Amino acid sequence: MNTVTLFTWIGFIVFLAIMLFLGYIGTKKTKNIRDFAIGGGRLGPVVLGLSFAATYLSAATFLGYPGWSHEWGLTNLWLMLAMIGGGALGVLMVAKKIRSLNEEQKSLSLPDWLGDYYNSDLLRVGTGLILLFNIFYIAAQFVAGARIFEYLLGMDYRTGLILITVVVVVYVFGGGAFADIYTDAVQVIMMAIAGIVIFISGIVIFWKNGIAATFAGITDNLAAQDANLVAVFNPDSAHFYSIGAVIGAICIQWAFASAPHLFNKVLGIKNEKDLGKMILTYVIVASLSVLVLFGGLYSRVALGSGEFVADLALMEYVAWAFPAAVVALFGVVILAAAMSTTDGLFVSISTVFANDIFLKFLVRRGYVKVDEEKAEKIALQISRLTVPVVGIIALLIVMKPPAYMGDIMWIGISGVAAGTLGPILYAVYGKRKASARAAEGSMLIGLAAYLILYFGGLIQSTMTAGAVATGIGIVTMVVLANVLTEKKEEARLANAEQGQ
Repeated sequence: MNTVTLFTWIGFIVFLAIMLFLGYIGTKKTKNIRDFAIGGGRLGPVVLGLSFAATYLSAATFLGYPGWSHEWGLTNLWLMLAMIGGGALGVLMVAKKIRSLNEEQKSLSLPDWLGDYYNSDLLRVGTGLILLFNIFYIAAQFVAGARIFEYLLGMDYRTGLILITVVVVVYVFGGGAFADIYTDAVQVIMMAIAGIVIFISGIVIFWKNGIAATFAGITDNLAAQDANLVAVFNPDSAHFYSIGAVIGAICIQWAFASAPHLFNKVLGIKNEKDLGKMILTYVIVASLSVLVLFGGLYSRVALGSGEFVADLALMEYVAWAFPAAVVALFGVVILAAAMSTTDGLFVSISTVFANDIFLKFLVRRGYVKVDEEKAEKIALQISRLTVPVVGIIALLIVMKPPAYMGDIMWIGISGVAAGTLGPILYAVYGKRKASARAAEGSMLIGLAAYLILYFGGLIQSTMTAGAVATGIGIVTMVVLANVLTEKKEEARLANAEQGQ
């Protein structure tokens, strides 16, 4: 066993012990489905801001996205603007209104909130099923964990995949939102420190008598390898090949801020007045964490195009630049990033089946006849049992490792945004409440547009396809809301005239 492997095992075991301990604390606090879904709605702004950042960033920030930087160069820095600016703007635009509306609704998830607001079971169940797209997102995080086990511990990819699946399933199974949020706070602090260390390391290693001269040297090295690596829009990039593609990436990151597993964080905050503190915490921590994208550029400068998997570009750079103990620490940080997103996704999907479909649809409508106390117990059982089922499905999706984990992840994000953002935004900004039919139409047309555009091969970028489909869903919502409202008003006036 070499030094890196030894340090990685030690770091992973310590980290795992902390995560399982926090999961145990979460288990003791989780008494009902509301606790499992949003931590009982009584959490503070800093811990939720840290959790929001950890869940938003994911392992793609440390594996997939630096891999894009290594492959496509400076053009990938557009992603920093998209993640920090687009994400924060998305939260600011919807969070306060959603939290305010939920004071009366007491909803536990995105489908629950939409179903209650528009009084539509079709919307509740439909958006709940759309959330199954997030299994792709979970699968991408599993890839990250498996890659780290493979790279640092010498495990077979599939063995590592099974191990990361088991670890996450075990601590989310019991602790739900409490386990998710407590572990996230620890994980994202590690991620922010890693981002700072990576960014500074390149300046130190490639130093040339000043910051400007240092980055000029880095740029010259990239240009010598391939002129496209220093292009503003790299034609080789899958996501930043034109101004339209960049706008699409910013828009889909903006839409992503309303994703279900992030939405739950907003519903979990104790006081509405603390939302500003929550968002500020997210912006600070996220800004530090995304500095890790420079690691992909540094790896290209130091190692050239290389013969390694693009997703491992950051780890190749870390192994080249740092001693064994630091390499092992970065491996643990990436595992933390994978877990910090995956646990939130598990909680949001579990809540859909337990609360949105079982309690709010099957029990409320009388399809399942049980008393309230028993229904709550069954719902909590469903939420927990959903976790291993979803874990197995996600594992099976990536049994064959993908070329880029980031692309797998954005299949899930884009599908959810396309089907849900229209009804969300209209609820927040519409001058008057739209009919359920308008929201249902937006959900179905937005989702159909994404399936046709991406899976039909019309748009190759998952981000761009998601952004266009989300735009179609939003426009559909606005048009249907106004058309159906006008028809309703016309019918009301016609009935009034007949009554006279």
